[in-house]
Amino acid sequence: MTSRGSGRAPRYGLARILSKRGLCSRTQAAEWIRAGRVRVDGRVVRDPEHPVRPDLDRVEVDGVDDAAPDRHYLMLNKPRGLVTTARDEQGRDTVYRCLDGSGLPWLAPVGRLDKASEGLLLFSNDPVWAASITDPVHGLRKTYHVQIDRLPEPALLQALEAGVDCDGEHLAAVRAGLLRQGTRNAWLEIVLDEGRNRQIRRLLQSHGIGVLRLVRVAIGPLALGALGKGQWRALTPGEVASLAMPPPVVERRD
Repeated sequence: MTSRGSGRAPRYGLARILSKRGLCSRTQAAEWIRAGRVRVDGRVVRDPEHPVRPDLDRVEVDGVDDAAPDRHYLMLNKPRGLVTTARDEQGRDTVYRCLDGSGLPWLAPVGRLDKASEGLLLFSNDPVWAASITDPVHGLRKTYHVQIDRLPEPALLQALEAGVDCDGEHLAAVRAGLLRQGTRNAWLEIVLDEGRNRQIRRLLQSHGIGVLRLVRVAIGPLALGALGKGQWRALTPGEVASLAMPPPVVERRD
């Protein structure tokens, strides 16, 4: 599409445009731009912040129009010890190791799991869908199985649901229940409706409890199921749609 029309059209940085269209990460886009691989209206641009009108200016990468790629949606059973990032300055293994050799285009994690956490992690190159999943207003609940370093007292589960104030934030579980226990430790099921940084670990730590393992087993209606550690699979169209749907409104009866 050639450049035309009013100069009042909104402008965004070139690297951001490439990232938002699901072609690559913003860091990768900046590298492409500096390498001279990107043209705007036929002219090579080497400034990643070069202003672009997305609906008016023609952007090409390696001579090919940057039309939105085919959309991909997948779930990964993240192993413990991998960081949720495309590149790590400390040289640690990342979740992209699990996608090596897949032949997939560039995909971004939808949300994140910290290095010590495991389980269900989503990926996509559809930024609109990803934003709907991570939007706090969406209220998509996430279910975790958590191994703790002691046997829980009955009052603990109620306390986790009541929540605590920590570092200026109120941390609370939507639901907390006992899955099973042994002689020294136990597994809890904890459900959250928001994604604050290390929320479960901080919440339990406020009660003097350590986390031995933390596994995310479901996001909304999507369950991890029998997917093997380090394995991934594409989501079905029905699963993609179900995650993007707002949760049902439940009327309260006083």
